[in-house]
Amino acid sequence: MATTLDWYGCATFRLRTAGLTIFLDAYIDRAQNAVGPGLRADDVTEADWVLVGHSHFDHLYGAERIVANTDATLVASYESVRLMAEAGIPADRMICVAGGETVNLSRGDRGNAVRVSVYPSQHSCVWSHTQMHQPDEVCLGDLGVTWQEQQERFAELMKYLASEVHPATSAHIAASAIGHSDRGDGGALLFLIEAPDGSVLFQDTSGHWSGVMRDLRPDVAILAAAGRGNIDGEPIQGSLAQFIGRQADLLRPRKLILGHHDNWLPGFSVPTDTSSIAAELARVAPGVEFLEPDYMEATQILS
Repeated sequence: MATTLDWYGCATFRLRTAGLTIFLDAYIDRAQNAVGPGLRADDVTEADWVLVGHSHFDHLYGAERIVANTDATLVASYESVRLMAEAGIPADRMICVAGGETVNLSRGDRGNAVRVSVYPSQHSCVWSHTQMHQPDEVCLGDLGVTWQEQQERFAELMKYLASEVHPATSAHIAASAIGHSDRGDGGALLFLIEAPDGSVLFQDTSGHWSGVMRDLRPDVAILAAAGRGNIDGEPIQGSLAQFIGRQADLLRPRKLILGHHDNWLPGFSVPTDTSSIAAELARVAPGVEFLEPDYMEATQILS
């Protein structure tokens, strides 16, 4: 049975493998002025697992409904689990992880030999900008910024999103507060899913620990392409395209797919021109096949 991937926009995907349906993040609803798959989390009626990378609304919002409407179990950080418990998800439908855990994903006679290993990761340097930039734009500086300074800058970003963008964007952010932590990202995570026909790495924000990333060898890598890349706690001194290229060079997957790169939140996100990413991949990792599926295309990624 082939392993297929559906992109729901932003960083959310549906992975189907070995008879299982696994959601990678849960953010499906959109603001009225945003592009997307034309679906809502309420439309999901089949899921076995939901793996969420961190505790921001554009990743976690929707998990409360997917779990409620299906037989799915949520695997997420302690902060994400706390938020979803407040939203009404029973504790026995959630697994808390922080990095270092391996979870067996089999369900009865389905998903034999499918498991996910969890690794600690980093969030993109979202505090370093308001609207996102195109991936060929070089960004320098912002090194050594303290936690307190980052919090001040992030507060300015939230003020901007509440008052200086389209009202539909601000209204959507307010409506999705149930899936957003006011304590931060809750600890970003990487997921490495191992299936009978190969392995898939899922990253939902543009950051990593180099010592973790360089030891992983997935067949397929889903990498976030949004914002200022975070390398070991500091913003990349260069472009987002260079950041993606660096990750591809560390991982050396057979196939690479981007996430988080559509215009999912106008006024903050941008419709990303991926040509500079493709050029950088061709330069630093020419053996990697770069796939660019559109929404809901059931792309075969393993066989």
